[in-house]
Amino acid sequence: MKNIYILLKILLIFIGICLLNFKLYAAEISLIVPLEIDKPAHKTPWKRYSSWNQTDWKNFNNLRNSASPEISKYQANIKIEGNSERGRKLVTDRKQGGNCVACHVLPKVSLPGNVGPNLSTVRIWERSDDYLFNYIYDPRQFNANTIMPPWGAHKILTKQQIQDIIAYFKTLSNTDSQFKTSFDNPKTRSLPTNSRDNLDVFENPAMLSVEFGEELFNKMANNKQSCQSCHTDDNVSQSLSSWAATMPKFETRLNKIIGIEEFITRHARATMEIDYPMQSQKNLALSVYLRYLANGKAIQIDQNDENTKLAIERGKSLMNRRIGQFDQACVSCHANSANKWIRGQYLMSREKMYGHFPTYRTSRGEIWDIRKRFQWCGVAIRANELSPDAPEYGDLEIYLAILNNGQILSVPGIRH
Repeated sequence: MKNIYILLKILLIFIGICLLNFKLYAAEISLIVPLEIDKPAHKTPWKRYSSWNQTDWKNFNNLRNSASPEISKYQANIKIEGNSERGRKLVTDRKQGGNCVACHVLPKVSLPGNVGPNLSTVRIWERSDDYLFNYIYDPRQFNANTIMPPWGAHKILTKQQIQDIIAYFKTLSNTDSQFKTSFDNPKTRSLPTNSRDNLDVFENPAMLSVEFGEELFNKMANNKQSCQSCHTDDNVSQSLSSWAATMPKFETRLNKIIGIEEFITRHARATMEIDYPMQSQKNLALSVYLRYLANGKAIQIDQNDENTKLAIERGKSLMNRRIGQFDQACVSCHANSANKWIRGQYLMSREKMYGHFPTYRTSRGEIWDIRKRFQWCGVAIRANELSPDAPEYGDLEIYLAILNNGQILSVPGIRH
């Protein structure tokens, strides 16, 4: 009898443990957010925006593939036989690529940059022809961290064009740069200010996207489900009032970092059987709305997970990776040259760059998410972009987000 009692007691304990484990398992399952994980989160096949440069720069690095030529060897005994007038035109020719005034002050030009040294007195620098030619042809020979493109090595300019530019430089000895206005002088140019209220619908056209996003949030899909079905009016303010400030995050099922835009695509497919591909109008509207709900909250990215830590390290490395025909990295403009001018554009530091995305870009008349900004930067320096759900962009996004930890969300932004 005693043995039967002990056996019953053991059996009850065993059943209790099983029930407890089942409850824990059920609770864990309930916390797993439904996501469609098999398809790309973008329109397929991915195509670069038609209004952007369509050149294929497959012979140069991008964020995924390595293809750029090695650093050139020093070329000696260069005899400069150039045309100074052709050189004068080349240094301001944006189409050709030799737009020296983007970074350098030169005589009688409008809105020069100041990322590089003032070139108005090159003639009196006493630099040899070999030095000048090689520095323009491939400045990496002299400085591995230079932000100056390898104009000759990457075939942006021909050797003859470089000689023409040097012929022009050798005419420059005027210490007075002869700026037409104080605004032309990057030292006296007023810094850009933004006094617009980005949350005013009359100031920021992207505020209309907040209204559209709210409509989509409440709209019933064909399967009789909507975002509001789970996130009711009673709990939406609690459940989503800070969620956007914690994104992006590592998603184990996809083995990568996903941001809000990719989450919207995959979650909508899994729950409402509807497709909002990344960078589509509806995806952007929901993205803006969900961040709008978290406005005023500080960006707070959890960095404790090991997978997240690895992604952050990859993002840091990618931010330093030199890509494209212009051989630039994110840090070239937004760390090494931050708070300086490239032509009339002021280069912001990375630490103030994330809390206003998605942003209405007045120069384009469009709302851009952060992934489209990454893509555009690549194309601008002549590197092939990746699709918006690329793991590389996820790593970049989370690294940028942690650099902005503590910054306050204010979405949608508005920038030129």
